[in-house]
Parts: sequence; C-alpha cells; structure tokens
Amino acid sequence: MRMKTPPATKKASRPTKKAPRPGERNSGALKRTRVRRYAAFLRGVSPLNAKMPELKRCFEAAGFTDVKTVLGSGNVVFSAPAASAASLAARAEAAMQTELGHSFATIVRPVAALQAMLEADPFAQFRLARDVKRVVTFFKRAPKAKLPTPLTFESARILCVVGSEAFSAYVPGPRGPLFMRLIEKTFGKDITTRTWDTVKKVAK
Repeated sequence: MRMKTPPATKKASRPTKKAPRPGERNSGALKRTRVRRYAAFLRGVSPLNAKMPELKRCFEAAGFTDVKTVLGSGNVVFSAPAASAASLAARAEAAMQTELGHSFATIVRPVAALQAMLEADPFAQFRLARDVKRVVTFFKRAPKAKLPTPLTFESARILCVVGSEAFSAYVPGPRGPLFMRLIEKTFGKDITTRTWDTVKKVAK
C-alpha cells in the first residue's frame, strides 16, 4: 500500500513590528534622561549693564527650557538634562557671547543643592547679631587648601568654607561693601557672591 505523505504544516507567522511613529524612536532614551532644575549665578551683573529679558533669551538660545530670571543681579533658573555644572555654564557663556557680543562669568548649581544648603544653614553655628548681613560666595572650583577661618576685615568676616561655597557676614556701614574686599583678597575673582535672602529666592 502506498503511504500518503502528510501535508506540509504552515509555519506560524511572526507578528510584524510596526514602524515607529515620528518622535517615538528615541522616546526610551528621552525617558531615561533626567531633566533637572539649575540656577546660574552671573558675575558682575546689575540693572545698569544687563537687561533680564536679554539674559533670559540667551539661556533659551543655549537650549535651556523653563527659563526665568530672579531679581536684577544676574540670577537665572532653568531646566536642562542632567549635566556637569561646568558644561552648563560654558553653554550659557557661549550663548551670551553670540547673542550679546560679550558674556558674564557664570557659575551653575543644581537647585536641589541650594535647597540642601539652605536647610543645613551653615550660619546657624555662629552667633550673629540681628543687623548682620549674610552672604554666600560661589566658587567655580572648591579651594584646594583649607583656609583658617574665621577671617576678619573690620566689620566683615568669612565664617567658614563648605565645599564650593564660602559663608560670610558683615555689618553695613558708610564705607561700602567691605566684605567684597575681604572675599576677593582671599579667593580672587573667579567667584560670585549673593546674599542669603537672594539664594532663598532663587531656590524656590
């Protein structure tokens, strides 16, 4: 008797992958990229030499989002994918040079780091009079050598250095901001300084 060969079985077809829609190809990578809130402190800015809307435009031109300025002393808060403070500052300075024809030295900090600093409050360990003004000096790089603090110049004192910031106090007087003379003599000019109250407003 002749054997009948069984009919060939059909292979199960694999589901075809749909072509990604526009913008979907990198959606996974975008989800993995953390967007953080940063604050940029610009050195030497005042309402006399810079307009805040122009600075806002510069930061937007640098590719940053949700940009806002705080007060008129060169404080810019923005959002960007997580990156080093130095690279973000370099982008901001390059954009200012392109848009304005000059740039202001820029120091960047994560807003979360500012909030942690405010919560820790390094001033709390010192007995300060009510009329004393508190200021924070931001460095681009932390000082290599440990300074003997406090350092005093008349009514101004550098109380302590914590990481990349110095914390100072002074009593306002008729001779102007003596604290800046002390700070720049001690740390040089690759820095920028803000009042404690300004830092609070920036970190909101």
